[in-house]
Amino acid sequence: MTDLHPERPPRIGIDRPGSFSRSVFHERHPVLIANLIADFPYPPRIRARLEALLEETLHGTVPPEVPPGPNQAFWAAEIAACAGRPWSGLPFLWAESYFYRRLLDATEYFDAESPWCGVDLFAPQKHAQLAGPEIRADLDAYAALSERDRAERRQALVYASLWGNQADLGFRTTTDIAGRSGIVADDSAAIGDLVDGPGSGPVIVVADNAGRELTADLALIDALLESGRVELHLKPHPYFVSDATGSDLLATLDTLAADPNKPVQALAQRLRDALRDETLRVRTHGFYALPSTYRHLPPGLARDYRAARLVILKGDLNYRRLVGDREWDATTPFGEAAAYFPGDVAALRTAKSDLAVGIPPARLTELDNASPDWRISGTHAMIQVLH
Repeated sequence: MTDLHPERPPRIGIDRPGSFSRSVFHERHPVLIANLIADFPYPPRIRARLEALLEETLHGTVPPEVPPGPNQAFWAAEIAACAGRPWSGLPFLWAESYFYRRLLDATEYFDAESPWCGVDLFAPQKHAQLAGPEIRADLDAYAALSERDRAERRQALVYASLWGNQADLGFRTTTDIAGRSGIVADDSAAIGDLVDGPGSGPVIVVADNAGRELTADLALIDALLESGRVELHLKPHPYFVSDATGSDLLATLDTLAADPNKPVQALAQRLRDALRDETLRVRTHGFYALPSTYRHLPPGLARDYRAARLVILKGDLNYRRLVGDREWDATTPFGEAAAYFPGDVAALRTAKSDLAVGIPPARLTELDNASPDWRISGTHAMIQVLH
């Protein structure tokens, strides 16, 4: 957790009163813990661990024990560097990641002798989205797109994937002004150029959430497959709330296949066929469940990104990991913050944290004056491309 790049802005912390990051720990996490206890019939020992974890994060310090699970060497080194430090003094990105690792420990996810081993603690929320009425409207919209020409359909699905990052927003599957009014940076035209460009590498889509967002991502992937191979990268196990795993992919395909719309059923079949012949590959990596930024990519992933036609990073967390979860001046060019990335990259992100880069000064002033909470409200988004 040592800062090797002091010339960049300081990391966002969780100690500033009134900040979004502090509200995550003091307002959102208590609700999250209460929901877990309500969703599952956990025995007293697990309920006690969850409540103790919450109390520790609000008023305590980091203990020296390394929680069970993969990447033990990484976590041992990280925890050795900060054991005994108060939670309030931790960087936001690190503290969130560590919190969710501890949640898995508290719920015995990695305990092979526990009946709770491997039980996705966020499954009820994911299943509710797949069974909810909103997804029916989403799938109707995807069915309606089947008659559009290739370029228009793909552009519409880029916007759908973008807005799918905000669960309580309706998907926007049109390319008219209604789909773009909340987008503060829009490099979407460059995505098509890169996807259709030369090279034999795949397009890599690094997913964020399950549920309606993953459904939108799969619809986009179906369109991307018309131009060549695609890789979908998922989390290796539950991580932040609703993060998509392999099990979520299968559940989503089942939902698509069961839809009464014939075009949606055909979408599910095309995706299943693509998985079988590996024009669509599904991958994961332990890196995706760590607080490291993309500056610290494992060599294998860096090679894969370099060889890809395009890497599409979905969501707020991937955005924070891409540009660094730091107190950037929002007018800092996106290309400056992400210049180190080993290949062409597109960030599709609904703004749900204080961080922002690549916003023109005049546009930033307009946004700050019109809606001071635009960075965290989920009403604004950005498509930013570096190539």
